[in-house]
Amino acid sequence: MIKCPYIFLACSLVSLLMISSCGEPQKDTVDGNALGAETSPYLQQHASNPVHWKAWDESIFEKAEKQGKLVLISIGYSSCHWCHVMEKETFENDSVAAYMNENFMSIKVDREERPDVDQVYMTAVQLMTGSGGWPLNVIVLPNGKPIYGGTYHTRERWLQVLNEVQKRYESDPQGLSEYADRVAQGIQEVNIIPETGGESDQNPRAVEEAVSLWQSRWDVQWGGNAGVQKFMLPCDLSFLMTYSHLSGDQKSRDHAKTTLDRMALGGIFDQVGGGFFRYSTDTRWHVPHFEKMLYDNAQLLSIYSKGFQLFSDQEYKAVAEQILSFLIRDMKAPEGGFYSALDADSEGE
Repeated sequence: MIKCPYIFLACSLVSLLMISSCGEPQKDTVDGNALGAETSPYLQQHASNPVHWKAWDESIFEKAEKQGKLVLISIGYSSCHWCHVMEKETFENDSVAAYMNENFMSIKVDREERPDVDQVYMTAVQLMTGSGGWPLNVIVLPNGKPIYGGTYHTRERWLQVLNEVQKRYESDPQGLSEYADRVAQGIQEVNIIPETGGESDQNPRAVEEAVSLWQSRWDVQWGGNAGVQKFMLPCDLSFLMTYSHLSGDQKSRDHAKTTLDRMALGGIFDQVGGGFFRYSTDTRWHVPHFEKMLYDNAQLLSIYSKGFQLFSDQEYKAVAEQILSFLIRDMKAPEGGFYSALDADSEGE
């Protein structure tokens, strides 16, 4: 078996716990919120919470082991709308904070600062629940192995989860340990790529069958995949354009073009300022979720350029130019780099 070198570090929870936090080690703060000295904008946003947050550090797990406490890991990023909502509803609440402080060691993680940590626990939550997102909230044993994971919770649901997990930990620690071992094993297996040998055994028919199965989930009228919300998924579009060009599959070609057209004409594309918003809250690409991500727009710049090459559609060239103008005007920092995102919230709204 060959482990993928890019994510090898993330494959091992044990190795992950041995990675110290970025920069200087945090001070040994027994009580209180310890995020005030952090440089991450996301961690700074939680520095005034009554929760006794700590930044990621291996010593926290050692303390949890000595105190017999579970560790609560909450992962997000500064422009994440639902991260802000859960903070205001839940993490700023004194009664919630008191319960968390009494029963858990609580860690806040900026996924843009620690993608290695996010990779491990996002994989765990996807294995446990079938989906993921942010804020990513995971409860783990003192050895770092997860026993519960989810995304946004209402205040009432969060307290219910904490109470149920804490009772289970007190009544059946061995059962939770065995479950955590299975999840940790699943994380490692997901990140293992089997060796295929020297000769390629890829079967073009298998690709055709996979595309055929995928077609059943397409929204042929509005493009993209069927569902109550729509994400742009640039990698999917890139594959479809390449596949349809190489195979001559007209259905895939038509779906790729429908998706590009609908996205460019919808509200998910900023018709005034250029650039694409994060995702659509409806099936018609009409009402966007208003944050803008650098990685979405960087990929879509490539996608619409590729679409212009494939379809010779001048509108795609115009969209690509508008994306580029937006990135240079609004996302480029004075120092020369690029900001990662524009927040969906403005002045608390």
